[in-house]
Amino acid sequence: MSRVLPLPGKAAPEGAAPALNSIAELLAELRAGRMVVVMDDEDRENEGDLIMAAERVTAEAVAFMIRHTSGIICVPMEEEELARLELPQMVPANNESQRTAFTVSVDLRAGTTTGVSSVDRAATIRALANPASVGADFARPGHIFPLRSRRGGVLVRAGHTEAAVDLCRLAGLAPTGVLCEVMNDDGTMARRPQLHEFARRHALKIGTIADLIRHRLRTERTVVRICEQSVPTEFGEFRLYAYQDQVSLEMHLALARGRLDGAEAPLVRVHLPDTLRDVCGVRGASRAWTLRAALQRIVEAGNGVVIVLRQQETAAELGEARLDALEADRAQVLGRGAETDDADGVQGAALVAV
Repeated sequence: MSRVLPLPGKAAPEGAAPALNSIAELLAELRAGRMVVVMDDEDRENEGDLIMAAERVTAEAVAFMIRHTSGIICVPMEEEELARLELPQMVPANNESQRTAFTVSVDLRAGTTTGVSSVDRAATIRALANPASVGADFARPGHIFPLRSRRGGVLVRAGHTEAAVDLCRLAGLAPTGVLCEVMNDDGTMARRPQLHEFARRHALKIGTIADLIRHRLRTERTVVRICEQSVPTEFGEFRLYAYQDQVSLEMHLALARGRLDGAEAPLVRVHLPDTLRDVCGVRGASRAWTLRAALQRIVEAGNGVVIVLRQQETAAELGEARLDALEADRAQVLGRGAETDDADGVQGAALVAV
């Protein structure tokens, strides 16, 4: 079995229990020009990819990838770089199982021959990561497949495409990676037990997208306060705080009243906007608080905060709200605030922390 890559490393002893490496360890490997194995969720693709930084790729690394993977070598990139290099999506309507965003394939024009050799592919990959490259430097189609990463990375889409870009960025390198799916010798896709053995055999660090998500949530501030001011409302004056989610770019609001110095525990309401009820005043059978009712309750209590989390309302959701209103046989009844889901609670907590 070839031991071409990684560069210096020490394999774990035979029979050792599978262990995951930390994100910090993966980042150190990428900075050193080595590749790592990254696994996604077992309920998703349940696969592992070899990932390394595109700017550090070598012909030897490409040869290792071809030998031990599916051979389809992809280069995850940020959308802005793809636009700059004039690399459009491969198809207008993507119905691939995971909606992996393939662009047209490419080869580097200068200094390559057919584009298929490991030397040529490595040159193409490095050129894609080079900020001095331009669209005219590449022939299409080719043997390297750029992928479009979603803005927000793994916090928006828990895929290998986004993981590769996030890892390269966090390693302080160009946010352009290279990846390929690990296969078993019999041609089947390697699953977790095989991936752990593969990593052990080749002295590769191994981690998960789930750990990368946790790392980003723990180390990055995803919500930023952009302004604050006093505003009059029908219930009196509130202090308005505006925040921007750096992942989704959505704007969120917090309306505060009274003492928020920690001397007393304030009332806190995380409110998801309901256009028909909050804006149009449509009454229905829902027992969730309206925005007006939440503000009024805080005035009565003397201090508190209403956090308004912006979200997209679909036509189906508006239709359901309308049917709910039509079926109501009595005036709107206000009860205790409806619970929000975990994601909304995390966003609300982030705003309170800021």
